[in-house]
Amino acid sequence: MPELPEVETTRRGIAPHLIGRRVTAVTLRRGDLRWPIPREIADILPGQRIDAVERRAKYLLLHTVAGSALLHLGMSGMLRVLPPDAPVGKHDHVDIALERTASEGPRVLRFTDPRRFGCLLWQPPGATHALLAGLGPEPLTDAFDGDLLWHLSHGRSAAVKLFLMDNAVVVGVGNIYASEALFAAGIDPRRPAGKVSRVRYARLAAEVKRILAWAIERGGTTLRDFLNPDGAPGYFFRELMVYGRAGEPCRTCGTPIRQVVLGQRSTFWCPRCQR
Repeated sequence: MPELPEVETTRRGIAPHLIGRRVTAVTLRRGDLRWPIPREIADILPGQRIDAVERRAKYLLLHTVAGSALLHLGMSGMLRVLPPDAPVGKHDHVDIALERTASEGPRVLRFTDPRRFGCLLWQPPGATHALLAGLGPEPLTDAFDGDLLWHLSHGRSAAVKLFLMDNAVVVGVGNIYASEALFAAGIDPRRPAGKVSRVRYARLAAEVKRILAWAIERGGTTLRDFLNPDGAPGYFFRELMVYGRAGEPCRTCGTPIRQVVLGQRSTFWCPRCQR
C-alpha cells in the first residue's frame, strides 16, 4: 500500500498541473471503488476551479470553493496527468478533465486502481470528512515531536511499533517507515510503548522526520505496485536497513535481521542494535 512518502510524491507531481485549472468534465467508468462514488463528484465538481491540492495523512484533497474531492490510492492506485486522448486501460476508472492553459493543452487527471481498494469521495466546504476526523498531527510538522509521543504513551502496553502506527497518535507512519525509524532510533519494536523513555522518544520523532523527508526526496519506496505520477518507481527501497531483510545481515553490525508479526503486519528489527 502506498505510504505517506508515495502519496506526498504523487501530490507534488500532480499539483502543478491542477492548481488554478477548471474541471471541465468528470468521466466515471464505474460507479464505485472501495465505496460508491457520490453524486457530487459528477454533479458539482465539473465547472469548479481547483484552488489547492492538499495531503492529509494518506489522503489527497482537491479543494474548490464548492467542496473537495477526497482520494485514497488504496493498495495499488495511481494518479497521472495525461493528454485527453491517452489510451484508456482496463483499470482506468476515473478521468477528471482539466481546461487548457496558456502553457499546457487540455489534460485529464486519471485515477487507475487495479484492486479497487482506493476511494473517490466528496467533502463539503467547511466540513471534515469522517475519514479525516480524529487524526493525529502530520509527522513533518512542529506539532509532532518526542514530547507528544512520550505523553501519549503513558500507560500504553501495546508494542511501540503499533503505537507509532496509530493514526490518532501521528498520521502516515506506515509499516515500512515505522520499522526503519525504530531501527534508526535503536528501539526494539516489541517494547511496550509506555516503557520507552522521553529521551528515546525524542530521538524516535527526529528519525521519523528524517526518514520520511528523505524517502519523499527519493520518490518513495515502491516495493510492489506503486509508481510515481510520471510512471517512474521510487528508489528508497534500495536504502532500507531492516524492512524486508529477514535473515540478512544488519548493515550496521552484521547480526541477522529478525522478523515477527505485530498487529498482523510483518515487523523487522536487529536484535543487537535495537533494545
